[in-house]
Amino acid sequence: MVKANLNLLNNDNYLSLRRFSVKEYYLMADTGILNPDEKVELITGVIVKQMSPQGSFHAAAIRRVDRLFTKFLGDGILVQKQLPVRLNEFSELEPDLALVKLDTFDYENRHPNADDIYLILEIADTTLKRDCEVKANIYASGGILDYWVLDLNKRKLYVYRNPTKDGYQSKQVLSEDEIISPLAFQDFTITISQMLGFNPK
Repeated sequence: MVKANLNLLNNDNYLSLRRFSVKEYYLMADTGILNPDEKVELITGVIVKQMSPQGSFHAAAIRRVDRLFTKFLGDGILVQKQLPVRLNEFSELEPDLALVKLDTFDYENRHPNADDIYLILEIADTTLKRDCEVKANIYASGGILDYWVLDLNKRKLYVYRNPTKDGYQSKQVLSEDEIISPLAFQDFTITISQMLGFNPK
């Protein structure tokens, strides 16, 4: 876990890390230290590269879930795909999907924060451990009330709720034939298999 690794490195026997703030993160992008094409996130002050290129399996799931949410929830929300959400001074992530509140200026002057977010969904084919451990802790400490991880390989949905500074207090693992509703939209029920699509096995 990122937090554990940071604690280890900050031990007197190791190195003292210098964390970057969101403001400094953007300054590095503006001055060319970060390449505009680099896929990175700021996690607890550490600039983290994406682990692997996005495959077609992953991309198809993003499109599928986007279509499901948009069809039911329509113009009442924004479905944000791989765009920044700012959790605190040291963490700005780009989740696969986020359901966010409408904003008159489409968040032109700022990125959505926890108060603007109904749901965050990460889609995992090669990133399950990071999404369920590292990112779950970051989203919990950032106050995200409803966090889902869609496991494309084992065809399951991990549902995290009741966030605290120490992590989520509620975790469910749902199989593909079970149903779920976002906390903010209880009249919208969705079967996990609808998000997963065709089972090739």
